[in-house]
Amino acid sequence: MIPLAIYTLFAVGLIGVLLLAARYLGSGRETAEKHIPFESGMVPTGNARHASQVPFYLIAIFFIVFDVEGAFIIAWATSWDLLGMPGMVHITLFITVLMLGLVWLWMKGGLDWGPSAMRGKRP
Repeated sequence: MIPLAIYTLFAVGLIGVLLLAARYLGSGRETAEKHIPFESGMVPTGNARHASQVPFYLIAIFFIVFDVEGAFIIAWATSWDLLGMPGMVHITLFITVLMLGLVWLWMKGGLDWGPSAMRGKRP
């Protein structure tokens, strides 16, 4: 407990010293350039509010879901020798359901994001 308290005090003290150094060593001048938005080296033009693309959020959600499953598989892999045959059956069923979900997602077009030559042609 004592080492954690010492570490916490050291970290908070270091943060305080750095914040004070930045405040007193910085220029502190207010200029018009400091108040304009800046994005990726380009001055933005137009309105920043626009309709968000839903496929982007779907891909993000799918990534999170499959990332969590990856964490479960890694946890299983670290203790596979202790789990024996029941653990092997469970992880096999888990991966099978995961793969069926991925195939279903692929067939429904959930992974199609952006222009595609096949989607552009209508029969």
